[in-house]
Amino acid sequence: MTTYVKVCGLRHPHEAEVALEAGADAIGVVFSQKSPRRVTIDEARAVVAAVAGRIDTVVVTNDLDAAEAAQRARDIGADVLQLHGHYSAEDFARARAIMPRVWRATSLAEAENPTVGDYGDEALLLDAPRPGSGERWDLSELTSRSLAGHWLLAGGLNADNVADAIAEAHPWGVDVSSGVESAPGVKDLDKIRTFVAAARGARA
Repeated sequence: MTTYVKVCGLRHPHEAEVALEAGADAIGVVFSQKSPRRVTIDEARAVVAAVAGRIDTVVVTNDLDAAEAAQRARDIGADVLQLHGHYSAEDFARARAIMPRVWRATSLAEAENPTVGDYGDEALLLDAPRPGSGERWDLSELTSRSLAGHWLLAGGLNADNVADAIAEAHPWGVDVSSGVESAPGVKDLDKIRTFVAAARGARA
């Protein structure tokens, strides 16, 4: 089975177009005040519009109110809302009333035994203990947890290690951001192409 690939933290339409052409399944835009990848509403709308209807477009946040984030995702034409971190099951319910497709992002530090769908989420993203840090984490922690369903591996992935990570952790999908950058928040188009090729060619 081919691994689902999401390229996150995009800020410009041409980056989304390159990800699509490379064979990615999803792109993400980030609304988080402390992130070097944060976008304005107009920037996010332009990124989403560039690939709308041809690839999953995901709005990511860890500091907006859940309902506000869902309304923002809907307003810019995104397909999915990804809530990262502290959000409760009630927050997810409020978000889903506005945006039916909601993903949950967490880490093993926040959720010792995460399960896809626990919060009504369509998919679960497992990140490094410090999300967005680009740190590679110990995937052996996943071996005792029989994760099933649509879950994505994130944290420290790049073109050089993604195939091995897929073989070790057996995720449904992978998510990359800093691993395809030349500097924090600055995407490298060649790295996007190389990463997607490596992930799509990997075997779980």
